[in-house]
Amino acid sequence: MTAIQKVLIANRGEIAVRIIRACRELGIRTVAVYSEADAESLAVRMADQAVLIGGAPPSESYLRGDKIVAAALEMGCDAVHPGFGFLSENAEFAQAVQQTGLIFIGPSPDAIRAMGLKTTALALAERATVPTVPGYRGGGSDDDFARAADQIGYPVLVKAAAGGGGKGMRIVRAAAELSAALESARREALKAFADERVFLEKYIETARHIEFQIFADAHGHTLHLGERDCSVQRRHQKIIEESPSPAMTPALRAEMGSAAVRMAQAVGYINAGTVEFIVDERDRRFYFLEMNTRLQVEHPVTELVTGLDLVHLQFHVATGGALPFTQEQITQRGHAIECRVYAEDPANQFLPAIGKLLRVEEPHAPGVRIDSGVVSGDSITIYYDPMIAKVIVYGTDRAQAIRRMLAALAQYVVMGVTTNIPFLRNVLKFPQFVEGNATTGMIEREFGAWQAPSNTPPDAALIAAALSEMLTMSAGTKTATSNPDEDAYSPWAKADGFRLGA
Repeated sequence: MTAIQKVLIANRGEIAVRIIRACRELGIRTVAVYSEADAESLAVRMADQAVLIGGAPPSESYLRGDKIVAAALEMGCDAVHPGFGFLSENAEFAQAVQQTGLIFIGPSPDAIRAMGLKTTALALAERATVPTVPGYRGGGSDDDFARAADQIGYPVLVKAAAGGGGKGMRIVRAAAELSAALESARREALKAFADERVFLEKYIETARHIEFQIFADAHGHTLHLGERDCSVQRRHQKIIEESPSPAMTPALRAEMGSAAVRMAQAVGYINAGTVEFIVDERDRRFYFLEMNTRLQVEHPVTELVTGLDLVHLQFHVATGGALPFTQEQITQRGHAIECRVYAEDPANQFLPAIGKLLRVEEPHAPGVRIDSGVVSGDSITIYYDPMIAKVIVYGTDRAQAIRRMLAALAQYVVMGVTTNIPFLRNVLKFPQFVEGNATTGMIEREFGAWQAPSNTPPDAALIAAALSEMLTMSAGTKTATSNPDEDAYSPWAKADGFRLGA
């Protein structure tokens, strides 16, 4: 095995902090890269060394693979960890890292390339006998799309071929909507992925989004670490994830897990990855959705129920180590839930909220884990994803996990920006979620008219705050007196230089 002494983390925020903490445990030195907007960030302060790579826009910094590779070489690193987002699924970046002799903590460029284009991934899934959603792979004119949509049957889903994270995705319920949806999806896909190609899939109205964490080493071992249910989504992006899925049966887990492993083996996959599926609630049939060739945002729930550290495993496999367990030795114990805390306004179409975090107080309690990259005084800017933190809880069963999450969110203090914490608490208490029946359309269907509860403090709180402020100010200016009958807090007892008509 090749030993790694120093790694450059080609990312920012909470995932950079997460990797730094794992590296400290492994005795690996860390180099953070940062933009001008992140000069005072928590990741920069925690890393052993840090390198400025450009301006605030990602196109000038975190998406500049050439600058990142140059920084890794200049700082004497052995490896690069891409985290998630930015360049983590960019095959050219992975190849550039490897060509310099550095270790890329992730899969091969060929595997990334094969799974990066969704239409290619679907074709591979079919060859690996993994079920796929009926659809049209694209490549034709708008008339071809219209004929395909009529044949598939509405509603259909327009999806970006190179997409992810809900970008370049549109639900189309009638033929009259298709042309505008294609134009809009292409425009968004071109902006987000520099690739305007789109394709069609049958839209499954009552669906669960279930993904399987897979791991593979260079010794021919490929296995899965169980599933995560990511059905609670807004704008096609996940906000609550849990493991195990409340919809899962042992037979379905075995069938879907086997399909996930076949998918990874079809591309000679090595390291951590995630195979995502849609499960139709009507008949519990599942279909391949996509494969993410990186660590997922929601990986902590898998860590809590399996007892494994996935970042540790990534380094182990990347340096030639074999997976230290078999499929039969992987077990899921208890229940874990993750909530993504965003600076956003759920009452206003989940628009991001930018501003300074005046005060951040994280909850601390048994069974609660916080993955965050911000502290009091940091700012949420227009340049990056507005996620503040991930709150992850563990319980002996799902009911306890829900209670712990509600308590943790109630104790989480974020002042200065609007957050989705009240919204998350409402979702966690919603009967459909509590009963384990959440589907991907639940937020849109049930919370479209959601309004934030009033944040106006009660009169008693305002009076208490005023008294506290008065006493604090008075304590520093009162005049010492030997007369016990004199009011030390009287304005006439102060020696603060006040005078009328000054």
